[in-house]
Amino acid sequence: MFMIIILVAVMVVFSFIPVGLWISALAAGVKIGIFTLIGMRLRRVPPAQIVGPLIKADKAGLDISVNQLEAHYLAGGNVDRVVNALIAAERANIPLPFERAAAIDLAGRDVLEAVQMSVNPKVIQTPLVSAVAKDGIEVKVVARVTVRANIDRLVGGAGEETILARVGEGVVTTVGSSETHKHVLENPDSISRTVLEKGLDAGTAFEILSIDIADVDVGRNIGAQLQTDQAEADKRIAQAKAEERRAMAVAREQEMKAAVEEMRARVVEAEAEVPRAMAEALRSGRLGVLDYYNLQNLLADTRMRESISGLGGEPAGRNHTGDGSR
Repeated sequence: MFMIIILVAVMVVFSFIPVGLWISALAAGVKIGIFTLIGMRLRRVPPAQIVGPLIKADKAGLDISVNQLEAHYLAGGNVDRVVNALIAAERANIPLPFERAAAIDLAGRDVLEAVQMSVNPKVIQTPLVSAVAKDGIEVKVVARVTVRANIDRLVGGAGEETILARVGEGVVTTVGSSETHKHVLENPDSISRTVLEKGLDAGTAFEILSIDIADVDVGRNIGAQLQTDQAEADKRIAQAKAEERRAMAVAREQEMKAAVEEMRARVVEAEAEVPRAMAEALRSGRLGVLDYYNLQNLLADTRMRESISGLGGEPAGRNHTGDGSR
């Protein structure tokens, strides 16, 4: 029974105290105290994630302390990736202090990939960029940008999206300033020169090594299309104005017809007053019976002449005096 208790106690001690890691560190020539490993347990730091990178750093000849690795882990960094990046930078003869590597890792960037990109530049292909030359012809360009990571600007520097946006801006500027699209087709390297002269890598985490034009195609005739669209818009405006004038003319015609009908109504009303006036003249003695008959004979003679000549606009049987008895 006593032996079982001792065995259980030893197992508990060995599960809490990483004796195996301590022995591995001693075998690798890394001096780390057993109480330091126990303190890691108490600080909730996995000793394996500190001891393993520490052994790699010591074998690579890097001067890194346990406190630096532990502090970086507690800050939320990736200790193993930082140590691998430091080893790669040491082998490539790239100056990279531990503090800068830790800052790059804590900033959310892959510090190991950045070191690898410093040694082996990366090629970024831009999406299809469309631009229009001064002659109105669309030119479609695809470029390949060779970039190298700039370790000093990884913290706070812009990423690949900014590089692509600036290269696209340079392509649009170069094509747009060309007199004809043929100049761009004949000299595609003019795009590369213009873009490189602008210093597009300023403020980014990369250094542009070269810009190569991968493909140049001729697109639509944007100028002709715009002129066609403008002509179509002008035609529609003219049609709308003509329709407006036609509607106004129709409305004016209707107004004139209404005015004519109104005048005719006034004429009929005036003609209706003639018999009344004649009757009043007969009653007052201003018009004699003989004068009245002479007037009727004159009207009858006038209607007869109009009927014979065919020039009369009124029927022969109409009584101009308005007297329905004749």
